[in-house]
Amino acid sequence: MDLVNKIEHFFNIHINEYLDFHRKMVEINSFTANPEGVNKLGQYIAQEFSKLGFSAEFIQSLHVGYGKHLFLTHPATYHKNQPTIAMISHLDTVFPEDEEIKHNFLWRVDGDRIYGPGSVDIKGGTALIFMIMQAMQNLTRQQFNQINWLICLNASEEALSDDFSRFCLERMPKNTLGCLVFEGGAADKTSMQIVTSRKGRVTFHVVVEGKSAHAGNYHAKGANAIVQIAHTILEIADLTDYDEKLTFNVGKVNGGVVVNRVPHYAEAEVEMRAFSPEVFEKAVNDIMALSSKTKVHSRDGFSCKVKIIKGKQTYPWPRNQDTDYLFNIWQKAGRKLAIDVVHEARGGLSDGNMLWKHFPTLDGLGPTGENAHCSELDPATGKDQEFVLASSFIPKAMLNIIAILELIEQNEGKV
Repeated sequence: MDLVNKIEHFFNIHINEYLDFHRKMVEINSFTANPEGVNKLGQYIAQEFSKLGFSAEFIQSLHVGYGKHLFLTHPATYHKNQPTIAMISHLDTVFPEDEEIKHNFLWRVDGDRIYGPGSVDIKGGTALIFMIMQAMQNLTRQQFNQINWLICLNASEEALSDDFSRFCLERMPKNTLGCLVFEGGAADKTSMQIVTSRKGRVTFHVVVEGKSAHAGNYHAKGANAIVQIAHTILEIADLTDYDEKLTFNVGKVNGGVVVNRVPHYAEAEVEMRAFSPEVFEKAVNDIMALSSKTKVHSRDGFSCKVKIIKGKQTYPWPRNQDTDYLFNIWQKAGRKLAIDVVHEARGGLSDGNMLWKHFPTLDGLGPTGENAHCSELDPATGKDQEFVLASSFIPKAMLNIIAILELIEQNEGKV
């Protein structure tokens, strides 16, 4: 029996154990702002990986109200001169416990679909890492022993925690061969999509100062902050350029006090996303330039004041040589398995945005699913909950193992 068949046979024997591991993770509420649940999940994962010889290190997030990041290493095979492979997942989800209860969003199997909070984003990815590690220990022990394994689980990825990447990089030596991110793969019956680029994101707070006045007696003396922010919002929306894959989204607007008063204040929250670093930087400059543009003023000469405050920024992860190097290895592995592996550019963020500049990074390596971040179920309106496909675990794990073995082989003797 050749190696591919051995791996598939091994997984078929153990698949129910993996799905049970996955179920127990999904059943733990690990909403980002529920640190007790996040930490409970981390302890459970550490317990399961300890069966494979991994040791756990917990590090409290630097952000108040979040849980502990988890780092797993394998001391028995560690050697300082060996290269490292980092495997990235996260502990948190976007679902508060009361939302799960409200929508009856619990572990549920419907045919090939496994529903539940975090089923694909990203507890399925964590289960896949376990599958890979167990199979390599049992079937490719020599190659397994050639690598220092580092498994990194972010406690607050969904809140764009920036301290996690720093903790990761502190633990990644210069001879790290790659950062493999196990976010869920996109659903596609004809191919496996591997993420090789992600949009960057930046937020903006738009504040307009107007001039209040009695809406009946002194309307002309007022400068309506809501009207001004409406003009500004339209100008922001016009900056969207689909050809450049650039989007601006005005996600929240607030202003005014009572209806018989010309509003003196209005504000809006905006986000911008783009793939290209050049487009990204130009777009930031373009929106910031709107601070000097006002159209609304009072009859007695007061002009509304527009202030745009730049918030948190996550830089784009563009296609690059190092990522393409890893992708080519995964594509080669796909050919061995008769799987068409294709590039995917994804609009959402992941820890890959923080790591790609430092080490070769690949993403979307988890099992296939859909409807991430959705808890609602209403067939009449087309709403469906997050799910992962049970049938995708084994093929994706096999692809990753064959690719990792190729990555190890290509780097033998280089360190």
